Amino acid sequence: MERHVDQELKELKEDILKMGALAEEAIFKSVEALKNRDREMAKSVIDHDVAIDKLELDVDEKCIDLIARYQPMARDLRFITTGMKINAELERIADIAVDIAQRTLELVDKPILKPLIDIPKLTTIAQNMVKMSIDAFVKGDILLAKKVLLSDSEANQFRDVIQRELIEDYMVKDASTAPRAVQLLLIARFLERICDHATNIAEDVIYMVQAEVVRHHPEKLK
Repeated sequence: MERHVDQELKELKEDILKMGALAEEAIFKSVEALKNRDREMAKSVIDHDVAIDKLELDVDEKCIDLIARYQPMARDLRFITTGMKINAELERIADIAVDIAQRTLELVDKPILKPLIDIPKLTTIAQNMVKMSIDAFVKGDILLAKKVLLSDSEANQFRDVIQRELIEDYMVKDASTAPRAVQLLLIARFLERICDHATNIAEDVIYMVQAEVVRHHPEKLK
């Protein structure tokens, strides 16, 4: 027999899924705007952040209300509190997409510094990590969550490659490239931060499912 709380937990899950989809879309659009030098798309990412912020507040209120009315225990409590944490991580991811869009607006009217090759690759990794982390939450899939954690090193490697190229091949050799190179450096760091937030979500999923803290304990991933 289904409990009254089960339907509300299902609705909470759906809200977090919606939050995840909006965050993924913001990442995609912010980098597409960079690739295509699309000022209007970059502005749309910034403008749409208000709706994401509102959804974050709504989800938080729903979580608090569920705890107050049902006083859940064990797995249900971990699910709700994990939902609150993931909600916050997704809002931060959307904020970072706004940061990328703002850097894009700084670049659209300037000559292209270099072909964008590694930044789109890092973007794909970031999008995949966010998607996998949300899927892991929805399915309660620890193996998928661990896959997210193991993907973070690849993201760090791409960030390092991008930074090294921009600094050594451009800024050091020609100081006039610095303003454009710095914007691209920031974008690479922003994308890597998105991967960090996806990692946080995956760690929270593992705690939700098996009540085990793996943050700061990489040996537990084996």
